[in-house]
Amino acid sequence: MSIHIIIDGYNLIRQSTTLSRLDQQDIMLGRDALVDMLAAYRKIKPHRITVVFDGHHGPAFSQTQDRRKGIAIRFSRRGESADDVIKRMALKEREKALVVSSDLEIANSAAAYGAATISAPLFEDKIGMAGQIDGLETEDEDRPGWTPTTKKRGPSRRLSKKQRRNRMKINKL
Repeated sequence: MSIHIIIDGYNLIRQSTTLSRLDQQDIMLGRDALVDMLAAYRKIKPHRITVVFDGHHGPAFSQTQDRRKGIAIRFSRRGESADDVIKRMALKEREKALVVSSDLEIANSAAAYGAATISAPLFEDKIGMAGQIDGLETEDEDRPGWTPTTKKRGPSRRLSKKQRRNRMKINKL
């Protein structure tokens, strides 16, 4: 099952330490750096990715939809917030969507529609790890190796079906 990653763009930029520094210099630098980071991630994992930004911060005379480096970029219309666009997309995609936002209102609405949710810092860590793993050379000498054991690990009770689906989508990142 392919997932559609829907990202609250300015939320992710402002939660990130590296992207927020660029955003403070120029808002366009922050957006471009985010798109570049997502394009690099998309080369590793070919998920559908849409970044949603508030339209009043968008470039002048721009379209509400754009596509760069395989990443769909949407700006909300005048009088509409990016939150509304994300909620509408989560409602449309339902179980196929993974919503990236630290905004609790968005996360709760998306979860109510059946979409999986992940916070912006956790998502940034996940895509950062994917980039490191892709360029990582394995050095077996430094790793101790696997030791067989019969000891059980993990939680003693099973997660709910909704939580298991959410975890499955996040693990696909």
